[in-house]
Amino acid sequence: MKLFIILLSLLLTDTSSTAPSFRDQQKKYTRVQEAYAGKEKVVLKNLQEHNISRDSLRIYLRSFKVEKLVELWAKNISDSVFTLIKVFPICDISGDVGPKRRYKDLQVPEGFYHISGINPFSKYYLSMQVNYPNASDSIRGVKGRLGNFIFIHGECISSGCIAITNERIKELYIYGIEAYNSGQEIIDITMFPAKLTDATYAAMVKRYSKYKDDVSLWGDLKKAWDLFEKTKQPPHVNFLPDGTHEVY
Repeated sequence: MKLFIILLSLLLTDTSSTAPSFRDQQKKYTRVQEAYAGKEKVVLKNLQEHNISRDSLRIYLRSFKVEKLVELWAKNISDSVFTLIKVFPICDISGDVGPKRRYKDLQVPEGFYHISGINPFSKYYLSMQVNYPNASDSIRGVKGRLGNFIFIHGECISSGCIAITNERIKELYIYGIEAYNSGQEIIDITMFPAKLTDATYAAMVKRYSKYKDDVSLWGDLKKAWDLFEKTKQPPHVNFLPDGTHEVY
């Protein structure tokens, strides 16, 4: 019996030690190999300059339609706040300010989301999927015609997605892999119409005052903006039955 227990223990230890990491699994794909060959040194240098270890990496994303930017914020597991470590210009983004409410409206979503998957053989090189529609979209959007398949991806063409070119998605994709590889389970992304400073928010509410749905969502996003400006921690969000959000 003792011999059996010892052999079983050795077997389990050997299995766990040889299991491929998330990074290794992704690097089986040609495009991911290309990304690491071209961008790994850039990523690791950036992390080192911000005193962040790839082995304890946590990331958070924010996107802005008007400014056409994706912000990458990062920290170590043990850090209390996130630091802005990279800004990726958006090459192409369709639609206008305001949330996505139906299939084929060409709108990029606005609201509180997370990355629900990454695709190493995307139609647009590499991609990171956004979990649209979220609980709020399902309540406020056109029932049965919400659409889906919203991504941050390569190339420079958008029909509701955020296109940042192949070179930029290579780098962002690696940050995503490294975060997952170090144990991050959920990568949150807050998608804004614009950087909601007090002046910009006031101007948008005034200009689009007739669009009650838009203004209501922007009010929730403004709370998230203000909280993050103060704490440098992603907001906690509860989705409420009427499609609004509790942000704290």
